[in-house]
This record gives sequence, C-alpha cells and structure tokens, in this order.
Amino acid sequence: MATLLRKIGLIRLHNRDTEDPKHHHNHRGGGGQQSASLRGKGGAKSGGHKQQQHPPGGAGDASPGPGKGKGKRAPELAPRDKPPQPAAGAAGAAGAGGPREQAAGARAGPGPAGAAAAAGGSLVPVARQQHCTQVRSRRLMKELQDIARLSDRFISVELVDESLFDWNVKLHQVDKDSVLWQDMKETNTEFILLNLTFPDNFPFSPPFMRVLSPRLENGYVLDGGAICMELLTPRGWSSAYTVEAVMRQFAASLVKGQGRICRKAGKSKKSFSRKEAEATFKSLVKTHEKYGWVTPPVSDG
Repeated sequence: MATLLRKIGLIRLHNRDTEDPKHHHNHRGGGGQQSASLRGKGGAKSGGHKQQQHPPGGAGDASPGPGKGKGKRAPELAPRDKPPQPAAGAAGAAGAGGPREQAAGARAGPGPAGAAAAAGGSLVPVARQQHCTQVRSRRLMKELQDIARLSDRFISVELVDESLFDWNVKLHQVDKDSVLWQDMKETNTEFILLNLTFPDNFPFSPPFMRVLSPRLENGYVLDGGAICMELLTPRGWSSAYTVEAVMRQFAASLVKGQGRICRKAGKSKKSFSRKEAEATFKSLVKTHEKYGWVTPPVSDG
C-alpha cells in the first residue's frame, strides 16, 4: 500500500514537475493578452463613434476619451475651412500689381504698354505742330489774296526764297502832306521796304517786322530798323489784325513820329541788320512792360 501511495505521489510529483513552464507562462500571458484585448474592445466600444470621424493614423486615435477627442478635432477642422493657399509662383504673379511690385516694374523699365504711351506722348507735339502749320498757311494765303485785290496799291508783297512765312513788303504810300512823302519824292524813293517773318503760332502771335530800306530816322524806327509799336508785341497783338492793317498803322506812326529819310553822309548808306533789330526790339519790349507804353524817365535812357 505504501508502495502504491508512493507511486501515486511520485506520479503526481512527476506530473507537476514535468509540466512545461512555458505552458504556464503562455497560459498566464494569454490571459493577460485576452484581458488586454477585452479592455481594448471595451475602449473601442466606448469611443468607437469618435474614432470613426478621424482618418486612420490621426492624432485623435491615440486618445479616444470624450474630452480629448473634441480638443483634437478643432485644429483638424480649421485648416479645412481656410481657402487653399496659392503656390509661391502663383502668389508672386498675383502680387505683381501691388505698389512695391509696380515700383520694381517701373525701375526695371517700361513694358509694351509704357512704350506705347511714350510713343503716343511724342506724337502730340508733332500733331500740334502740323495743325499750327496748317492754320498759319491758310491764314497767310488768304492775306496774300486780299493784298493782291487792293485797288489803291497801298502795299505789295514778295516772298523771300519762295517761303510763305517770310515776306518782303513794299509800302508804296504815306500821307502826301507829310515831310516823309516829300523826302521820298526828293530822293526818288518809290517805296519803303520792310521784312515780316511769321512765327509758328501765327496768327496768335505777332510777326517780327523791321525796316530794310531806306534808312529812316525817327518815326518810331529804332536801331537796326526795329519798330516801336505796341501791336507788334505779344501783349498788344490780336489775331484779328491783318498784314494790311498792320502796314497802315505803321504808315500812320511814321508820319506821327516825324519820320525822315536819313541823308547824313556815311550813315545814310549803312543798311539795317536783323541781329541789331532783334536786340533793339527785345530791349524796348522790356522797357514798355516795366513802364507801360509811355515815355520812360530820362534817367533810364
């Protein structure tokens, strides 16, 4: 009996001692894994509806709790509401119209539009000059026709080098009761020759007029043959004045100013010069602008 009990005990001891320790470990580990998997399933059940709103691998998967899940969704939804940001190249192209970019473009040089604007700006003076030339030409052609139809042959015109804008005008008559007319008869002077040049903006500006021959004294004829008449200045000129009217006014001023033909030896043959006439006329205009068309003080010469 004792032998049988020992055998039984040995058998039991043998079964306990011969059990694989790995089996026990795996059995305990399997229980832990099963419990962990159950806990995981439970956690998944409690927060499953929140995890489904996030894509796999999102930040919200690591914290399935209700409070933390709300905090994680807010940053993810915010970028979705923002408009898509343009790429760097597109942003540079879109911003080309800003002040800084425009300034940079201006420094870089005009584009086709700027070149066209510059070309258009350069055409304005050309068109204006052409228009002024047409107005001046039409006016002077009419003046020539009117002078040719004068019945008293008061004046006659010759073009200098066939230029419509440069005239030599012959004044054939002055007051026959004047000393100047007597001088013309005595010296066999058939006419008083004057030169008129018309500026680009004629008839809106006066012509430059000077005496060529004979050499005159007084009669508001100054050095170089310049003529002291207010209507020949920009301030006294009117576009309504015709060449005929200007010449009649000049003939009257010659008589009024006691004009005479110079007969002094050596001086009478000295011709007038354009350069001297221009300088004299410029000086007298300044004087009259300062004092008006009255006799200036003697102290000013």
